[in-house]
Amino acid sequence: MENKKIKKGIVLGALFFLPVIFLLFLYPSTNNYNPLEVVKTNVLDITNLTSAKTEVKLKDYITVLGFLGKDPEAKVVETSNLKELIYDKFQGFKKFQVVMLVSKEAEEATERLKKELTKYGQLKYWKFVMVEDTDTRKLFNSLRTTEVLDFNLASSKVYIIDKELNQRGRLDDRTKKEIEQKVQAFPLTAYNSAEVSELKNKMGADDLRVLFTEYRQKRKGEFNSTTRRADDLKGE
Repeated sequence: MENKKIKKGIVLGALFFLPVIFLLFLYPSTNNYNPLEVVKTNVLDITNLTSAKTEVKLKDYITVLGFLGKDPEAKVVETSNLKELIYDKFQGFKKFQVVMLVSKEAEEATERLKKELTKYGQLKYWKFVMVEDTDTRKLFNSLRTTEVLDFNLASSKVYIIDKELNQRGRLDDRTKKEIEQKVQAFPLTAYNSAEVSELKNKMGADDLRVLFTEYRQKRKGEFNSTTRRADDLKGE
């Protein structure tokens, strides 16, 4: 009888402390926290696209932005990775969304892609926005990127846009080893949704996590914008 009580206590304790431990990992401490850098300001909002007949907007949201173009089903692997590794992980956070621009001619293909993605869960905070090709280019050109859209006006890369329409990323994406080898600094402005490791280890485990921390600290009046990841890297 006594052993049963002890086991029950251990189980209840584990159930209580596991969420707490998860939150401790999710939100880094103030001392070790370095905000995700602004790599580009004044990203064009969806509301500025004349062909976008929708209430979806980027301002006031933390957005993962992507481009599926004329053949969205061709990006089923990339969107599935994004759903599993990013959307499913962060969909519970306030003001988070995934926005995908799709050509107006691809409405039926988009519906088929939606059906595929919703096999394992709904897409309440995942928005597909139908636009004309000129508006796709217009929004894409407002981003900082070395990438180009393919012949379908699509890309495997996705972008982080904050609530103030700033594009976020890393001004210096070098590893410690690359810094020691004096490799020239290079930025990370887009995340490859075809690469599981990049979504999981950079975008999900690090960059989006610290961006949510920044806004949490801003709400509590604890945010210190003087610290930057690039400065921290230089000191390592």
